Amino acid sequence: MDSTPPIPTKQRILAAAEELFAQHGFDGASLRQVTASAGVNLAAVNYHFGSKSQLIEEIFRHRLDDINGRRLLALHKIAGKPETVLEDVIAAYVRPAVELSGEGEGSVFMRVMARAYAEHDDTLRRFLSENYGHVMRQFVAEFGRLLPELGKEDLYWRIDLMTGALTHAMSGFGMIQRKSDIPERQHREKIVEQLLRFTASGLRHP
Repeated sequence: MDSTPPIPTKQRILAAAEELFAQHGFDGASLRQVTASAGVNLAAVNYHFGSKSQLIEEIFRHRLDDINGRRLLALHKIAGKPETVLEDVIAAYVRPAVELSGEGEGSVFMRVMARAYAEHDDTLRRFLSENYGHVMRQFVAEFGRLLPELGKEDLYWRIDLMTGALTHAMSGFGMIQRKSDIPERQHREKIVEQLLRFTASGLRHP
């Protein structure tokens, strides 16, 4: 007899929706597909989330609360200190996302994040700005402290490009794939190393 406890309905819906949105995008995956994959009816989605837009937001909240919590914890340990260098701040930003991508379903979410960049959903963008904009502002302040020669507009441009590079690297859509003989942890460390070099050069450029 299987003693494994059943997965709560809400979690089944979130997992099914995350996988389908990663594969087909937000417009390409319907609620009907989500309910079929999760083994629930539409009433369950409406009960737990209310709408497709709210379901999408809950997926992002579920993952980004964790990622950004880790980011801010790392940033607060180094912010304002005279010995802090640019690479330390970049690592505080990119490493939590890279680590999440190696934790089971985290890699699926990074593909969802890549979809969010590709699909211009104003409602989702507003949700992300309202709920996680404070995280970006804290990183901008520390980057600005270390790069006083850059104006705020240039800083935002470059951090946005850094975020795009991070999301692309984590999504699995790019050319670089983990080789079968390379352990997952080693591959993630290589990603962090390459992102640190690439983004530090871009941020420091006059």
